[in-house]
Amino acid sequence: MPQDLPTWSMSRRGLFGVAVGLAATAALAACSSSNDSSSSSTTTTAGGSDPASIATDAYVFGYPLVLMDATRAAAAPANTLLRYETQPTPEDKAVVTANVDTLYTQTWLDLRAEPMVLQIPAMPARYWLAQIMDAWSNTVHNPSSVRPQVTGGGQDGPFTYAITGPGWNGRLPDGLTRLELTTPTSWIIIRTALNGPADRDAVVDLQNQIKLMPLSAWVADPDTPSPTGVPADRMGSPTATVAGMDGATFFAKLATLMSTDAPAPADADALARFAKLGIAPGGTVTGIDADTLNAAVKTAQQRIEGYKNTGAKDVNGWVYATNLGAYGTDYALRANTALTALGANLPADAIYPMMGNVAADSGGTPLVYRFHFPAGQLPPADAFWSITAYTSDHFLVPNPDDIYSVGHVPSTTPDPDGSVELTLQAAKPGPEVPQGNWLPIPASGTFNLAMRLYSPRAAAADGSWQPPALTKVS
Repeated sequence: MPQDLPTWSMSRRGLFGVAVGLAATAALAACSSSNDSSSSSTTTTAGGSDPASIATDAYVFGYPLVLMDATRAAAAPANTLLRYETQPTPEDKAVVTANVDTLYTQTWLDLRAEPMVLQIPAMPARYWLAQIMDAWSNTVHNPSSVRPQVTGGGQDGPFTYAITGPGWNGRLPDGLTRLELTTPTSWIIIRTALNGPADRDAVVDLQNQIKLMPLSAWVADPDTPSPTGVPADRMGSPTATVAGMDGATFFAKLATLMSTDAPAPADADALARFAKLGIAPGGTVTGIDADTLNAAVKTAQQRIEGYKNTGAKDVNGWVYATNLGAYGTDYALRANTALTALGANLPADAIYPMMGNVAADSGGTPLVYRFHFPAGQLPPADAFWSITAYTSDHFLVPNPDDIYSVGHVPSTTPDPDGSVELTLQAAKPGPEVPQGNWLPIPASGTFNLAMRLYSPRAAAADGSWQPPALTKVS
């Protein structure tokens, strides 16, 4: 199942080769003023001229493309829809930091033969987002209920898009909005808002109305049933698959993939340097021995894992990044995000402040916490916002009331002065705390928090709004 930062691999116990998830966002977003090469937010690569340095930088450059391919191989067949139709519960252990706010539909596209048509049904008063990525993990298009990005009217839906690959110059029928990609491989993740468990059937019905088909099929009959698929029968995480590749295997895979999904024109300088070792589309590595190549891979993996995002924010105990989703030539940021949060959204679509390792008890006595939002200072989002609590191992917190998040469903209740007070505690509070203002947390150990802002306003990204500090009450 994808997540809102839909990574397929994570764990600070060893991000390479161990299944990990959104919790690594805290590590990803951790602010750092370190000046070492692993924390540089400058463009391109480290720049050494020796073979080991070139190979190290080439691995960092190519890691997202190879990981995306491994993720694609573990998914349903290309050009088919894969629907996730159930809301996660504390018993679900397949995904960490699970999202209870939306249900997911995803597809991997192969656009080499012809464009694909994607139609999102009309969803009055319901949030949706179609995140369309290229093969290098950049979010290229992001139509949503807030910004459908359709041409020629039709703002109420259905919303119909023709997704075209590089070099396609044909004409489209009326009513289709063209979304161009520079790689023929694309990953699309569609999020549909879920307004509580009772809303599931309505969301599943909408998921079943999403259409995906080749352009030729659309022209022949737009009502052609959309093909659906199931995940491939593969063992192991994509991250583990890539981490297990030796240097020769990795760079052979990279060369093959670049022949199909070409790097961007802005990558020309980096590619010219990598070509000194034969690392190029369709190329073969030369001029470096196997031991040196494998050592360079290990160095690159350490660099990716140890990267510090200097563009991240650390505010009142919350850490979050507002520079993800499109990376240009910042290859280190792109690689680290692929490792820790593959498929990260653009900040225009979602921002995810994280707070980790909070004590749930003191000497065996459960603690009580509060968040205070002054009047007019709730998280600024054009769609909606939520805060979800997780156990120390990043699963939903079991509780008899089946409450896993606040802010979205049910909505919060303000005090007479317009402020909102959220109570975080294990035991159900008294009637003085409205139902929508209580977030259950564990009775002991530690817990983690994830705030989600969907279609955040500018104040959330530019820092003029700040998430509140967590206050211990008792």
